[in-house]
Formats: sequence, structure tokens, C-alpha cells
Amino acid sequence: KMAAAAAGSGAGAAAALWSEVNRCGQNGDFARALKSVNKILQINKDDVTALQCKVVCLIQNGNFKEALSVINTHTKVLTSDVIAFEKAYCEYRLNRIENALKTIQSASQQTDKLKELYGQVLYRLERYDDCLAAYRDLIRNSQDEYEEERKTNLSAVVAAQSTWEKVMPEDLGLREATYELCYNSACALIGQGKLNEAMKKLQKAEELCRQSLSEDSDVTEEDIEAELAIIHGQMAYIMQLQGRTEDALQLYNQIIKLKPTDVGLLAVIANNIITINKDQNVFDSKKKVKLTNAEGVEHKLSKKQLQAIEFNKALLAMYTNQGDQCRKLSASLQSQSPEHLLPVLIQAAQLCREKQHAKAVGLLQDFADQHPASAAEIKLTMAQLKIAQGSVTKACMILRSIEELQHKPGMVSALVTMYSHEEDIDSAIEVFTQAIQWYQQFQASQTRGANPKSPVHLSLIREAANFKLKHGRKKEAISDLEELWKQNPKDVHTLAQLISAYSLVDPEKAKVLSKHLPSSDTLSLKVDVDALENSHGATYVRKKAGKLTGDNQQKEQGQGDVKKKKKKKKGKLPKNYDPKVTPDPERWLPMRERSYYRGRKKGKKKDQVGKGTQGSTMAGSSELDASRTASSPPTSPRPGSAAAVSATSNVIPPRHQKPAGAPATKKKQQQKKKKGAKGGW
Repeated sequence: KMAAAAAGSGAGAAAALWSEVNRCGQNGDFARALKSVNKILQINKDDVTALQCKVVCLIQNGNFKEALSVINTHTKVLTSDVIAFEKAYCEYRLNRIENALKTIQSASQQTDKLKELYGQVLYRLERYDDCLAAYRDLIRNSQDEYEEERKTNLSAVVAAQSTWEKVMPEDLGLREATYELCYNSACALIGQGKLNEAMKKLQKAEELCRQSLSEDSDVTEEDIEAELAIIHGQMAYIMQLQGRTEDALQLYNQIIKLKPTDVGLLAVIANNIITINKDQNVFDSKKKVKLTNAEGVEHKLSKKQLQAIEFNKALLAMYTNQGDQCRKLSASLQSQSPEHLLPVLIQAAQLCREKQHAKAVGLLQDFADQHPASAAEIKLTMAQLKIAQGSVTKACMILRSIEELQHKPGMVSALVTMYSHEEDIDSAIEVFTQAIQWYQQFQASQTRGANPKSPVHLSLIREAANFKLKHGRKKEAISDLEELWKQNPKDVHTLAQLISAYSLVDPEKAKVLSKHLPSSDTLSLKVDVDALENSHGATYVRKKAGKLTGDNQQKEQGQGDVKKKKKKKKGKLPKNYDPKVTPDPERWLPMRERSYYRGRKKGKKKDQVGKGTQGSTMAGSSELDASRTASSPPTSPRPGSAAAVSATSNVIPPRHQKPAGAPATKKKQQQKKKKGAKGGW
């Protein structure tokens, strides 16, 4: 355009200005070129070529708003056919993606530049199928030095489909010669759940990146680490998915310390750290959440990434007891995605934290009524809340209302366990019956009247029979056991259960069925007796038995000697023993526990005698009586006395009490001794 401007310019001053514009454009000095273009426009303000050059100079200088303003101001001169690409590019860079799409579609001629931009716009709008078709068309019909970049963009589209739309990626047949292609391939593998393969691809991408950047002498190690940050971030994400949270957290923090300029990368890493912290280390999470609020983040991430970040913000507000903020964020999320389940669950969780369980259940019920597609998950949550409140029966009613899960073995097992806990055996049996009937109807519809039993069906019948036998419902168990035996007549275990059940209900029938039991000959097993006897356990038993036998023989041989050794000594009798008098039957009991014990005789003088240090004064007899003290309530310790530390009693027995005057007396004696020592020596 610069060359065309120089060729189409007039003579004189205008020609000199166009030459200046052309020279500056070739040198990349667009700021100086813009000054010359403005001088040309002063001469002719409606010069189409000059206006185009001005728009290009502004775009090259990064002034997209001003460039778009020039285009919109001169719409009569700069028609859509002339300036379509520049206008769409400005709108794209200003994140007006929908406007950029309209501008491209309204262009009368779709040039290669517009097609390239069209692919970028479709990718930002997350229209991956259309974007894939656009890039395939570009690769097929283009042959220039940008082919590698187009293949990289194509692989990025495939990775996005695998990650966000869970579409199985097709093999594009691209040779992964660059680290960008390896990285995109790893992202596609992560979307498929092939984490180990994805990690290998990322390691290869890291190696290729180092090789590619190390060839440039101007690139420093810091520049290489900054370029590797996105690869390392994806490695940490794989570690997090694999449960290696400590390794992932360490790698995430290393990336943050590098301070990369990509705000989208920082936001994703901060969000992932918050998910690792959960309800722990909330102060660190509150710091990290600031990185998710950086300017421009909303233009760098996909809608699902932004939505996940907002969900985690609401959860963090709940964990930090910011109830109003949590409700505000979850309500905003619900208004953006009315059918999404998570905002309602967050609101219900917040209500439960505020002990408003009934309100939480009502909120979930309203959502289930409005969105039947999500009713199953909502009702499972409602049942969990009812169980937490102790309303097991109501929880069972909620679970049984989920029709699509009634027949599932896990649901049947949960309901039977809960009903058994409530001792409602009839309801538990009813759950089994309904599930068995569902499988019968389903199999009849699939097999057109035939009645083969699937493994799950037979397993349910067996569990129902065992449950009924366990709870004494043998009559009800017989029909289930007969059905099982009919399906497999060689099942001896089922036959034995059936005979056992009939033995209490119909003994004659039990005898008839017992004839079907296999004979003892058929039950004989081929056992290597020698190998069994030579085994470790059998050898130990045999040795022990032999040892016992030898001991018995020795006892029999020396029986007379043993009797001599076991000669009992006569017991000693008391000195006052009288054989004519019957011994006291209570002689083995302590004196206090005998029926004729009347207590000790207490003298008047004995009450006043203490057993402390000689010459010390004692408290009254009532204080020394342990029986009285133990029965009286404990009082606060007196000043100068030690408080009791025992957990069983606060009373110190009289024998263990120190006389009140003893410490003082002891000190006086010590002082006397010291004085005597000074005088004696």
C-alpha cells in the first residue's frame, strides 16, 4: 500500500511526502510515516490512499481505537470493500469479536488475509467445528512461509475440541517437529484422559523448546524459562489430576515466582492452587484469587475456564464465612447459566453452613422441579442432607423417587442398608422386589418373550434371598432360591440353602430335594496326601503330637517316682484351733465385711491423741475422722495449704496429714543445731 501510495501521488510537495512515507514504511518507522501522511491529508482530506496509509500506520503503532475511529469517520470514502480487513482486525484486537465476524462476513471479496482472520475469530468464539473447516481450507489452498503456523493453529483447534467438548480428536497426520505442535498434542491427550502419554509429549515439547531457543544467542535462560512456563503449568495440572498435589503445588509456585506476562496463565495457575487448598490455607487462596481478577483475563481464557474460576470464587467466599458474597456470586452464576447445577449446590451448601437445612432442601426441590434433567443429582444431594439431619426414612423416599436409578445395584444396596438400619425389613424386601421386576420386564422386552437372566439380575435375586434368610423370611426366600436353582441346577450352594429353607416349612419337600445333592464319591477331591503331610503346618502338628506322646510314655514309665514327688505336706493349723468347734464361715472375709462387725471402740482420750511429731498440736477429732471428712463436701483450700490435684478425691487421709506445727518445729530445731555448731567449733 505504501508503494501504491508513492506511485499514485501527484507532483510537487505531495510527491516528496509520498516518497517519505514509502521510505519510512520500508524501514518500519511508522510513527514518522504517520506524520507525512497527515501532511498529505492536509492537502487533500479525502485522499483514499492517504487514509488507508494512516489506518495502517496507527495499527502498526498499536493505536487500534484511533484507527477504528478514522475508519468510522470516513465511511463514505473508506467503504467495506476497501478497508474490510483493517476494520475487522481493529475490532478483533479490541476484543469486539462479534463485530469483527460481521465485518468479515459483510466483505464482498474473501481474501486470504480475511480468511486467516476469520479462523482466529471463530476460535475466539469457540466455534471449533467451523474453525477447523476454515483452517483446513487455508492449508489446502495456500503455499507460503506461514504453513507451519496454520498447522499449529489447526492442532490447537483439535486440542480445544478434545478438552472442552470431549470430542475424540482425529489424527491430522502432522509431524510434531515444533514444541507448539507437541504442546497442542499433549493438550488433546489430556482431554482424552491419557495423562501419562500427555506427560511424555510435554517433556518432548520442553526439550524442543530449549533446543529451538538456545540457538539464538540473544535469548537468555530467563527468557527460556518464561517460554517454558506454559508447558510446566500443563505438567503441574497433570500431576494434580494424578493426585500428586504436593509436586503440582511446588511447580505452580515456581511458575508464579517467574512473574510471567501472560495473565491468562497466571489466572489458571492461581485457580488450580485454590482448588488444591480447598478449605485449608484460605489466606493463601485469598492472595491467589487476586491474580484471577487481572485486567484482560476474560479475553485470554475460554468460557468454561472463566466459569470454573467464578465457581471457585464462590466456594472460597463460603469457606471464609462470607455468606453474602457467596450468595451474590452463586446467584450471578445461576443467572448466566440457569440450567447449571453447581450454583444451586453452592447456595444449598451455604444455607447448610448457616443451619438452614429445611431452606436448603426447599431450594434444591424447586430446582429439581424446574430442571427435570438434573433432578437425579439434585435428589441425591437432598437425600444426603436428610441423612445428615437423621431423617433416614425421608431420605429413602427421596431416593426411591429417582426412577432412572431405582434398579441400579448401588441404589438397591444403599436403600436396603438404610431400611435395615431403621429395622424396616418389609420396605427393604419391597426394594429388592421392584428391582427384580424391572430387570424381568427389561429383559423380556429385549429378548422378545425369552427369559434369560443377566448376571446383574441373578445377583439381585441371590442378594434378596440371602437377605430374607438372614431376617427369618424363609417362605419368601424359597421362590428366589428356586429361581436361582432353576437357572443353574448344578449350583450346590443354592440347593443347600433351598433345602435348609424347606426344612422349616415343608420337611417332605426338603427330603425330596436332598436327593439332588451329589454323593460323597463325587465330592471326593484329588489330594496329594504326601505333599499335604510334608507341608509346613502338618509337620509342626506332627512334631507337637509326637512330643506329647513321648511325654505320656515317660509319665507311664516313671509313674511311681512321680507319685513320690507329689507328696503333699500337711497344712499348719492355728495354735488356738479346736477340732470340736465349727470354724467361722466368714473367716475369709475382711473384718469390716463380716456380719457381726460393730466397729472399733473409741475411748475419750484416744480421740485427742494425734500421731504427728511429738509435742505438736492437732485439730479437733472431727477433722481427723476420715469417714466424716469424706462424706462432707469439699471446700476451698485454706490460706497456706496446698490444693488437691487428684481427680478422685480432695481429702487427704489423717495418717498422711502433716501436723500444723511440724514445719515450724523442724525449722527451729535446725536453727538450734546451726547455733550449736557455731558455738561448738
